[in-house]
Amino acid sequence: MKVTPWRSVQYLLLVVAGVAIAFPFAWMLMTSLKPESEIVRFPPTFFPSTWTFASYLDVWNRIPFLLFFKNSVLFSCGVTLISLFFDSMAAYAFARLQFRGRHSLFVLVLIALMIPIQVTMIPLFIMLNDWGWINTYAALIVPRATNAFGIFMLRQFFVGLPRELDEAARMDGCSEFRLYAQIILPLAKPALASLAVFHLMYNWNDLLWPFIITNSQGMRTLPAGLALFMGQHVVEYGILTAGAAIATAPLVIAFVFAQKYFVQGVAFTGLKE
Repeated sequence: MKVTPWRSVQYLLLVVAGVAIAFPFAWMLMTSLKPESEIVRFPPTFFPSTWTFASYLDVWNRIPFLLFFKNSVLFSCGVTLISLFFDSMAAYAFARLQFRGRHSLFVLVLIALMIPIQVTMIPLFIMLNDWGWINTYAALIVPRATNAFGIFMLRQFFVGLPRELDEAARMDGCSEFRLYAQIILPLAKPALASLAVFHLMYNWNDLLWPFIITNSQGMRTLPAGLALFMGQHVVEYGILTAGAAIATAPLVIAFVFAQKYFVQGVAFTGLKE
């Protein structure tokens, strides 16, 4: 295949973009392997002059890392699974069913996309506090049980599936729920995998909501737990970057396994009427 000058420019831009995206992660990893005195040295250096794993040992010794890790897994995976279920059901209704007020309700979903989460945090906190849910997994998971972005994304994918599938299934006596579960969902694996990665990444990295809704060390997630190393006057960069490197690993693994479906889901999900 002949490489044109424009194609070469595109490749160059992709390489530059890839380096720009990967550089912060590489800097984080290199910083986690430096002693604290070298981290704050000026001018900074990319590679450590003295390689050390002390920061990784301090993460395990100074905070209950496994407990924070478990809380993050329960929070992010719980939200992801529950949200995928409710988002897909709502998206199926908007995309494949005919009912009164369908378009008006979908407009409300789109409006919900434009409401900043900070607007709803105080009312949510007051409500959950009145229910006695503070410092519980229910308080972490239930408010995230569905997501306007997830409904919108899956609805766009479902609209693109042939409606002849629905008609053939109903002619064979297939119930609506069976049509949704055994025909639509298997065809929507790329979109579901993409949305699962989005949900997992967002909730795994979320600091603000777990920090607000939990006030005991036993319920902290990884981002909230690592924030303990950020004081008002002192920041322990080595331990922070070591903890962040460990916390990033599950997301990288999840993306590697779901990469094929993720790319398909993004490619096939477009704006459809």
